[in-house]
Amino acid sequence: MSQRTTEGSRSGETPVIELRHVEKHFGDLHVLRDVSLSVHRGEVVVVIGPSGSGKSTMCRAINRLETIDSGEILIEGEPLPQEGRELARMRAELGMVFQQFNLFSHMSVLDNVTLGPRDVLGLSREEAESRAMELLARVGVAEQAHKVPAQLSGGQQQRAAIARSLAMRPKAMMFDEPTSALDPEMINEVLDVMVELARGGMTMVVVTHEMSFARRVADRVVFMADGQIMEEGAPDAFFDHPRTQRARDFLDSIRGH
Repeated sequence: MSQRTTEGSRSGETPVIELRHVEKHFGDLHVLRDVSLSVHRGEVVVVIGPSGSGKSTMCRAINRLETIDSGEILIEGEPLPQEGRELARMRAELGMVFQQFNLFSHMSVLDNVTLGPRDVLGLSREEAESRAMELLARVGVAEQAHKVPAQLSGGQQQRAAIARSLAMRPKAMMFDEPTSALDPEMINEVLDVMVELARGGMTMVVVTHEMSFARRVADRVVFMADGQIMEEGAPDAFFDHPRTQRARDFLDSIRGH
């Protein structure tokens, strides 16, 4: 997959997502330190690193769920809006799947998936429901469409959440630890959906502890520690020949489990 990335970068194509020298503090805690990253169309970037390294904060900052102190975040070359309708429009173009599923508990799965397309994209109920059912079938939960989230397993809820994001026809999808709240037997059913999205050419930024997924699917692995991107590269190169001691220590720690 990595050849596609190189070609996109060489051609001077505008990245779908670009972070330039991003800084972020939570009080005295310096959580993002001079973070710069470009993600090109169709690229799958998997972000890994120890807990507290800034991975989720970076992911949330891309969608402006976290503000930044300085630096710049661009979506297809346009600065991320500060607030208001323009921010809502740009957020709609960046699908976000969270650790907790964030489905509306009082609404059916179908209504969860159709809400955004109707309210933001202006689709009719009929159009939105037709699209939603296609997507729910694609992620394997069409038969759950008329249930409320509490009636679904965790894996089914997360797959419904992925369908909800896809319903907005996003330019890119961001996944913030999408399997970490799941029981072990449910993890693969969500990862399988993500693998299919990657094969279909979806631009993806994935924060995860699932190293087998990173090795199998990523065009590029980004390793973060202490709020910084310590190194990045093709999966085989990173996992087999990490360049920094910090990455070597991290990989040794997870191999020991």
